[in-house]
Amino acid sequence: MPDVIPVDSVGIVTPKIAQFAEPLALTCGKSLTSYQLIYETYGTLNQDASNAILICHALSGDHHAAGYHSMDDKKPGWWDSAIGPGKAIDTNTHFVVSLNNLSGCCGSTGPTSINPETGKIWGADFPIVTVEDWVESQARLADKLGIKTFAAIIGGSLGGMQVLEWSIRFPDRLRAAVVIASAPKLSAQNIAFNEVARQSISRDPDFRHGNYLNEETLPKNGLGLARMLAHITYLSDDSMDSKFGRKMRHDAFQYNYDIEFEIESYLRYQGEAFTNRFDANTYLLMTKALDYFDPAARTGGDLSKALEKATCEFLLVSFTTDWRFSPARSEEIVDALVKAGKKVSYAKVEEDGGHDAFLFPIPRYMAALKGLLNRIGNQIKEEAN
Repeated sequence: MPDVIPVDSVGIVTPKIAQFAEPLALTCGKSLTSYQLIYETYGTLNQDASNAILICHALSGDHHAAGYHSMDDKKPGWWDSAIGPGKAIDTNTHFVVSLNNLSGCCGSTGPTSINPETGKIWGADFPIVTVEDWVESQARLADKLGIKTFAAIIGGSLGGMQVLEWSIRFPDRLRAAVVIASAPKLSAQNIAFNEVARQSISRDPDFRHGNYLNEETLPKNGLGLARMLAHITYLSDDSMDSKFGRKMRHDAFQYNYDIEFEIESYLRYQGEAFTNRFDANTYLLMTKALDYFDPAARTGGDLSKALEKATCEFLLVSFTTDWRFSPARSEEIVDALVKAGKKVSYAKVEEDGGHDAFLFPIPRYMAALKGLLNRIGNQIKEEAN
């Protein structure tokens, strides 16, 4: 935490919790009789609630997208570089809502919550949730906040899939959809990465069939390995080479299995740190939601037909060295939108950061995002006058 809060920061923020007593029917056939969503807001909602922006998080994201929870925080929210006064997502103009999705582990109802029917931690009994379920719950949160239509809904990676689903499921409830470093569905390779991660977790002896919290254990080894694997896919070859190369901890090989290369140290650190903040069952659920998402499957495999319902304008952004969700995957969406006759802009950004580039304040990327949101903001002001 800096000694003085930067002028372009949203400052100290306090999470809020929305309680829902109305049952939520899930795609899997089960339902949640009640649930809660934790969220944060930045900026001020205008009189007719027309200036709201929804942020949809990726696999390991949460509600804390910007600002600080206290002066003791070591770092701000995960997208603080984009959200704040004068930033691309300008809180002087817009009211920003960021939540932790259902099945999350940061305060929204999920596998670490208490099952009201048993009085025990949900654990492995928490039902499978899908992107469609998340969007339905997000719409209910919007209702509770008095927001009928979002000025924009924005998401990167898995968050971008939620944005696509919003444009199809609730076409009249958003003016603009911003889909960043995402895909219309997972490739076989991406499903394979997710399955290896799930197997790493479920084969950990401390996983206990997903009931580790009730049995007071934690599958740290399995979850850490899953995170190490995923982290490799988030980086590009160029970025890994420039940051680590073949840098070693010692002047010569040690001829053992301890850490010798700096990249080994980095991955082990990432894996260990992740186990201290994330839940293994949540990781399993999030990866399945990724696997299941495929809106074109509802229209005979025709993505353009699935997107015919959309009425908003779109901004698609991809990054040249992202091989987890390559530019070709964004271009599939762009092509389908063009075929469906929708208004779409597309930016392919040169950047060596790989998939994680969507989290970085890259000038061309931020300019594209700010340009769209400024235009939407001006339209809202003109309509108010």
